[in-house]
Amino acid sequence: MKTKIIAILLINLMILAGCKKDFLTKSPEDSINTANFFKTEADAVAAINGAYQPLQWPKLYNMRMWTTDIMAGNSIVGAGGGSDGQETQDNANFVTATDNQGVLDLWRGPWPGILRTNIILENVPAMEISDAVKNRVLGEAYFLRAHYYFILVRFFGDVPLVLTPVKPGDDLRPFRTPKSLVYEQIIADFSKAADLLPSKESYTGPDVGRASKGSAYGMLAKVHLTLGNWQETLDFCSLVDGLGYTLNQNYMDNFNPLKKNSNESLFEIQYVANAGNDFWSNENQASWLSTFTGPRGADMVAGGWGWNQPTQEFLNKYEAGDLRKDVTVLYEGCPSFDGKEYQASYSLTGYNLRKFLVSKGISASYDNSPMNFPVLRYADVLLMKAEALNELGSTSQAEATLNLVRDRAGLPALSGLAQAAFREKLLDERRLELAFEGQRWFDLIRVNNGQYAIQFLHSIGKTNMSEKYLLFPIPQKERDANPNLTQNAGY
Repeated sequence: MKTKIIAILLINLMILAGCKKDFLTKSPEDSINTANFFKTEADAVAAINGAYQPLQWPKLYNMRMWTTDIMAGNSIVGAGGGSDGQETQDNANFVTATDNQGVLDLWRGPWPGILRTNIILENVPAMEISDAVKNRVLGEAYFLRAHYYFILVRFFGDVPLVLTPVKPGDDLRPFRTPKSLVYEQIIADFSKAADLLPSKESYTGPDVGRASKGSAYGMLAKVHLTLGNWQETLDFCSLVDGLGYTLNQNYMDNFNPLKKNSNESLFEIQYVANAGNDFWSNENQASWLSTFTGPRGADMVAGGWGWNQPTQEFLNKYEAGDLRKDVTVLYEGCPSFDGKEYQASYSLTGYNLRKFLVSKGISASYDNSPMNFPVLRYADVLLMKAEALNELGSTSQAEATLNLVRDRAGLPALSGLAQAAFREKLLDERRLELAFEGQRWFDLIRVNNGQYAIQFLHSIGKTNMSEKYLLFPIPQKERDANPNLTQNAGY
């Protein structure tokens, strides 16, 4: 763990002031004596607001998380060609080294959030504030800490499990904790969050977008899916079902910056326009996605740097009539975007990502997109439920659940598949429904202990993929600072 980050964040919290999204828009970062800070409800709320912020950073959902679809074979970096995005190219070509900047970002990204949640969980329980605010803030803190650790454990395996704030004089060189124990803590934290958090419907105005009971149930389903705990996956999906989430009638509404936090959304990363911070800084509140993934040289969106170009192999997976295709991908002859026709010459593959583009009428500047990033949608819950039902031997019920997602996509219902055939079809459906939402890599590596990832990536020509690359290396800079951090096998 980076010593500098620990030292700074021990006494620093983000204080956030009101604007369009009160719990995200920040005022200047100040040093806070935690002994004097946690006195009022406003203090508790300001602290939890700061704990959300690392999710927004480029080290996590504003860049590195969505680039995992490139590693998973859905797309190539594209961008300006050559060495542009070299760290992501290396990851996608499975030549990752211990000095890879993208890997370093993903290692460092969650720790500020973990430290901030630990400070909250140590201080808020003793505060004399309303039970409603106290419980909600604690629930959010447990949810966020579990979320940050869930990111780390899937990328790196064993990681240090730090559950209390680091204080001056503490050992800043923790050992890695076995991933089984990390997962136990993740489940415990999400479970506490589910007990404490209110329903999504209770949030109004500037609080819309906070973690809710449904967020926690959905993430518990995702964790158990990752571990292959099929009954638990089904149970938590059923709890989500009982909370009234629905599919949006139009798939496109999930990626419309004017329809954020819809009834399909269990949790998404919040971004806002006009927050007034530098685009390249952690304090930035605008999304990078449209800017980075818009077609290069096309003048379709503000920015347009050509990242994340879908491959022909990915396009070939769409069935005829799949309505998701025109929402997800730009291709020659597709419906125009904001009145502009797409040309295959804009991309190295002949395709660009459409899913997260924001028109200039909404964001006229490259540094001001309000597009949220979806972390968990109800469609994903239905797909998890279908997978669990199939693995538990109820394939016909699984088909009925999967067909809810296919029906929205304009596709015919499936019926009569054997368990193995359904398993393969389900993974294809997950790939298309959740394309470029940072889910595919984690699906690849969880199935059959990662052998699914190796076999699939070899099948599309990525023959350098091996068991070694199922986990990232521990960054050498971190091991230099903390010699107690052992290295993952093969690096």
